[in-house]
Amino acid sequence: MNNEQAEFLLNQVYLPQLQNEHKTTSRVIAAIPADKCDWKPHPNSMGALELAWHIASADCYFVNGIVAGKFEPGGSMPETIKTPQDVVNWFDENFAKATADLASLKGDQLTRTIDFRGVFNFPAIVYTGLMQSHSIHHRGQLSAYLRPMGAKVPRIYGGSGDEPFQTPAAAKA
Repeated sequence: MNNEQAEFLLNQVYLPQLQNEHKTTSRVIAAIPADKCDWKPHPNSMGALELAWHIASADCYFVNGIVAGKFEPGGSMPETIKTPQDVVNWFDENFAKATADLASLKGDQLTRTIDFRGVFNFPAIVYTGLMQSHSIHHRGQLSAYLRPMGAKVPRIYGGSGDEPFQTPAAAKA
């Protein structure tokens, strides 16, 4: 991939997708009942709040790593994060800054090879797609927690059983 293609991919494909996926992820996290933050479907699973934090922090971790040109070990959840809304607030603020920084990258920065902690060694732009796959995977896990916790599943791609899809014409009626 050349620099021009990487810039096109970032600006015309990935950044719009990242913005849409962020909104959807925030809705799923916000749907976690505040009194069910420790709920998990199995002892080996993460608790709901821990999984929400993993998704939000990993999205920012990936984007910040792409911008920095290196992936540093991540931090733990701040003690100020107590509720799903705390995660959403942190995510909204930090993701906006990270994606603004990402949008400023030029082709040579997007095509440079970045080592991912000795596991992968890809051009920077590739990690944008990897980040989305990671996030969507874990968001699917988290959305499957919601009904057993007594919560409603928000729309993700189209409607859900709890938030049916409406065509634009039906929404206006």
